[in-house]
Amino acid sequence: MQRARILTAAALVTATLALSSVSVARGIPDYIAAAVADSSRPDADKQRDAERKPAETLAFAGVKQGDQVIELAPGGGYYTRLLSLVVGPKGHVFAIMSPPKPDRPADAPPYGAAVKAIAADPHYANVTVSEQPIYSFNVPVRADLVWTSQNYHDFHNFTGGTIAQVNRNVYQALKPGSTYFVLDHAAEPGSAGRDTNTLHRIDKTLVIQEVHAANMELNGESDLLANKADPHTAKVFDPSIQGHTDQFMLRFRKNF
Repeated sequence: MQRARILTAAALVTATLALSSVSVARGIPDYIAAAVADSSRPDADKQRDAERKPAETLAFAGVKQGDQVIELAPGGGYYTRLLSLVVGPKGHVFAIMSPPKPDRPADAPPYGAAVKAIAADPHYANVTVSEQPIYSFNVPVRADLVWTSQNYHDFHNFTGGTIAQVNRNVYQALKPGSTYFVLDHAAEPGSAGRDTNTLHRIDKTLVIQEVHAANMELNGESDLLANKADPHTAKVFDPSIQGHTDQFMLRFRKNF
């Protein structure tokens, strides 16, 4: 009898886990799943999917087909490709890069080459790359989504503008009812902006305070990319933690 109860309990646990997996899968819209599975994505990007969880991240942010998206600081374009594929031909992605620094070495690799190559690829014809200061960018449409991943901390370190200007500019760029999505590396709780220029991390609480100050409210957060084993003491590029940092995702709403 005891063995039967144990087996029954085990079966219930298995069934519950299977149901949870199905529920997670059902939470991913088909167009997001198709974007992640798209054969045009480079192998290097696909190899990072396990750690970055792009399908769940895009679904949490709420990006949809036909959306007008502003991506701030696209880096190598990992999410630029995905956003382009998700919004489709009726949508558009405006990838905003800060202009190159005047003291950039003459022999440095072409500035922004990776994301500019994406925009030049007909498969991603709905991507426009623009070199503008992040704190004063301007695009010809009002956006459904402003997206920045692993870069918000860097906005604290601009010499020509402030984080308050960045967030006010995001507010102006968004349609009422639309979303500002921030994903970043977590710093030690209570550290505020102490580590933005050294460890490339930021305290989640500070981000919420700053975006609230720009009249956008928090309407969702996710621990999908959390890592409790991260001591928050190493630079995010340190081999001991690179690719496995504790990260937070915040979704803000512009109500009016």
